[in-house]
Amino acid sequence: MSVAFRRESDDEHMEPAFEWPIPVGPNLVTPRGLRLLGEEAARLADAIAGATEEEARKKLLRRQRYVHTRQSTAEVQPAPADDVVGIGSKVIFALNGNERTLTIVGHDEADPAQGTIAFSAPIARALMGAEVGETLEYQGREDALTILAAATDPETWA
Repeated sequence: MSVAFRRESDDEHMEPAFEWPIPVGPNLVTPRGLRLLGEEAARLADAIAGATEEEARKKLLRRQRYVHTRQSTAEVQPAPADDVVGIGSKVIFALNGNERTLTIVGHDEADPAQGTIAFSAPIARALMGAEVGETLEYQGREDALTILAAATDPETWA
């Protein structure tokens, strides 16, 4: 029979299901980040137990594998010293003269819309280890960043 008349299965045209990508590098977290991973693992376990549709269940299982991997590789960081920027710091800084506030956290708890960024973000990398009053180079400008305040964000240690 000619290949032109062969019925292909619908599965041949489906997108492959990939695992959730694991960020490169260490899995540095705040105590809050580790707690959030645990809460998500519990929610996923409940959702998997109640899932009736196979495709939905497979998606939940993929997410569960990701969360379990992140839990097992999490490295809880110590609270940063006051006036020094680290993971868990709420930082007030001037960027090209404009004042901004960010909290530096682990990958899985980062939410830029809420003012939290991952420690691996370019601006976080520029800020890490800096002290209050320090002026830093960023994006090719010598005096682009000035640290105005840095303190441990109590929400990241709750």
